[in-house]
Amino acid sequence: MKRGPELGLEMSEVPEPDVGPGDVKVKVMTTGICGTDLHILQWDRWAEQMLHPPLIPGHEIYGEVVGLGEGVHDVVVGDRISAEGHVVCGVCRNCRAGRRQLCIRTSSIGVQRDGGFAEFVVIPQENVWVHRKEGVTPEIGAVFDPFGNAVHTALKFPLVGEDVLITGAGPIGLMAAAVCRFAGARYVTITDVSPARLALAETMGVNAALDVRTQSIRQAQEALGMSEGFDVALEMSGQPAALQEIVANMNHGGKIAMLGLPSQRFEIDWSSVITRMLTLQGIYGREMFETWHAMSAMLESSSWLHDAISSVITDVIPATEWERGFAIAAGASAGKVVLDWREF
Repeated sequence: MKRGPELGLEMSEVPEPDVGPGDVKVKVMTTGICGTDLHILQWDRWAEQMLHPPLIPGHEIYGEVVGLGEGVHDVVVGDRISAEGHVVCGVCRNCRAGRRQLCIRTSSIGVQRDGGFAEFVVIPQENVWVHRKEGVTPEIGAVFDPFGNAVHTALKFPLVGEDVLITGAGPIGLMAAAVCRFAGARYVTITDVSPARLALAETMGVNAALDVRTQSIRQAQEALGMSEGFDVALEMSGQPAALQEIVANMNHGGKIAMLGLPSQRFEIDWSSVITRMLTLQGIYGREMFETWHAMSAMLESSSWLHDAISSVITDVIPATEWERGFAIAAGASAGKVVLDWREF
């Protein structure tokens, strides 16, 4: 729990959450640790603006349905589910038009309402994604939220035969690289400064994994025999220099999908954006629920992709050792860290 507006988290005993109309009660099995959770732990400026403690964080959730509120349908006790972390209003213009991911009143599980770093969590039935097929392990189920970010970003623009640049080989960037390879990209180049993550990226099928401290993106293009710039770029790092390098290395008419959140304002060469006719597209969360369908379908149809996404999960830590899990996640040298609540 985040007890108050201060540094740290603590393990606490609290009453089990009540199930209201339209709600689903989930016995949590696994939860992923996200960068958002690290912000909450540190109680930085972003957390101060977004949270009103006390609050239970955790939004990357997998578990088993153990209770149903009045009016719930298409979900039954015993279902294994992942949770969509964005709770929408259902009545704004975008929601009524079927664009729920663009809801202007979105609240987030584990940020504005209690989340899944607990034995039980209650979420609206609309936020439940039931896994109807075999093959989704509790570990993969816990990362459907960030996997969805990767899929949404990677598939925002057509990829077949295209040359793709990904900046940032964190867990989402790694998953996006695998999706790009699965979706038919010609060349996939990824950049980072972590040797461990770049080594993991090579198992995702990338053609070039660059340490930008010693290698340039331009050199990678030459090594791959690319006579023009990249067709599609995925910015996953939130680093100003990354987007600046992307703009400098795009082909005319190139498409840029941006998921990484910068911590500060920075300059962009807008003359290049305009004269090269580049498209910049912000990405936040997942398309609800088309991205979820795509995730499930891709994992069902490709054992290679299933194994690639599984390999991004490098650490599964007992929930009682949550501090160790957070330390690993903050170290930025591992892949995805998952907390296991099954033997709590």
